[in-house]
Amino acid sequence: MRRTETPPPLPQPFVILVGPQMGENIGASARAMLNFGLERMRLVAPRDGWPNPRAVAMASGAGRVLDGATLHATTAGAIADCNYVFATTARHRDLTKPVMTPERAMQHARALLDAGQKVGILFGPERAGMENEDLARANALISIPVNPDFSSLNLAQAVLLLAYEWGREVRDVPAEVQAMSRTEFASAIEIEKLGDHYEERLEQAGFFFPADKAQGMRLNLRNMWARLPLTRADVQTLHGLLRQLLRGKG
Repeated sequence: MRRTETPPPLPQPFVILVGPQMGENIGASARAMLNFGLERMRLVAPRDGWPNPRAVAMASGAGRVLDGATLHATTAGAIADCNYVFATTARHRDLTKPVMTPERAMQHARALLDAGQKVGILFGPERAGMENEDLARANALISIPVNPDFSSLNLAQAVLLLAYEWGREVRDVPAEVQAMSRTEFASAIEIEKLGDHYEERLEQAGFFFPADKAQGMRLNLRNMWARLPLTRADVQTLHGLLRQLLRGKG
């Protein structure tokens, strides 16, 4: 019996598992999907029947993906309302079709969905992968660039890779950020005062010698302080470090 699907807030592709053999892999696939915001699962003739308690146990919090999953007798039925279908495969099987990387496939899927089309992504059974009859129904193939000497991927791993690329496509995530632990970057005046403190003490210690090089040495120190991405905590630590050294000197 086919359930009524509740569409998620944003358009997204259907993840279609064809002939999955183990409930655990269905559950792990649901978890991988939800990690990156995918919620639309379709199942084609799962070997151990549906619903499957092992899938629920493995989903680990992604139960809503399984609750919304729809059951289909054939691949043709599962993709009947799709305008464009991708199929994942390790081998091209001598079919004349576009073969895309996961990244390119999800870029294309996003464009199709934004244009109002429905998109499906087929994943084959764990043991043998997609049959040629099912691959022939796809508009394009997705080839994951794995080690050619060991190209076997677990079903949930393959779903995770495509879900990750989908997440990258729909979310603007900076390539690098600076994590701040209960502090913030020091202000220019705080850096200035730190430099003043060190110059004063270094002057007393006779560091700026000989006299004709003193100005250049001061400039190098100021440049170093400005170049370092110091936080307020760093500045406080450096002030305290210098004070402690001077106390120890006595």
